[in-house]
Amino acid sequence: MTCGCWSKRVLSVALGGILLLSGCGYNDLQGLDEDTKAAWSEVVNQYQRRADLIPNLVATVKGYAEHERETLEDVVSARSKATGIQITPETLSNPAAFKEFQNAQAGLTTALGRLIAIAENYPNLKADQSFLDLQSQLEGTENRIAVARKRYIDRVAEYNKTVRYFPTNLTAKFLLHMEEKPNFTVADEQAVAKPPEVKF
Repeated sequence: MTCGCWSKRVLSVALGGILLLSGCGYNDLQGLDEDTKAAWSEVVNQYQRRADLIPNLVATVKGYAEHERETLEDVVSARSKATGIQITPETLSNPAAFKEFQNAQAGLTTALGRLIAIAENYPNLKADQSFLDLQSQLEGTENRIAVARKRYIDRVAEYNKTVRYFPTNLTAKFLLHMEEKPNFTVADEQAVAKPPEVKF
């Protein structure tokens, strides 16, 4: 076999491999994986925005409602727990860690709801401009969290379908070692994504 024949065969095999890879979903899987990571980063970003608002909100309420110490401490504790759990896009394949993160965020949502509710008992607090501004920012952030979670849910659904469908499931499993990613459930959506109810 001549050198020219050998290089033509190698080139043919390489081209055949490239065409085969393009048909097996390799690039699609990589792109979807990046999309889910980006969507998750936005979810975390919005949760962090909410966590950053809490100290100012607690301080404002504390000025008017000092004897609501237990509620204030619950909010601070829930915030600490929620910000103490870090999930990176790479660890999203761990359903237990994902659930722990969800539970911590749900606890913070519940504590915030109680904090906002105590304002009903303090007319001066309800009229305080800084409290009203913080409340508005918190409501806006809760809406952003819901939108970010929805985008993440959509991206993960698309990713998980591609990981499961034939023939891309073979590429995902054997070549890239990818598995399905956990997603928020309907129960989680009802428990966590619902903004605290505020009645003034």
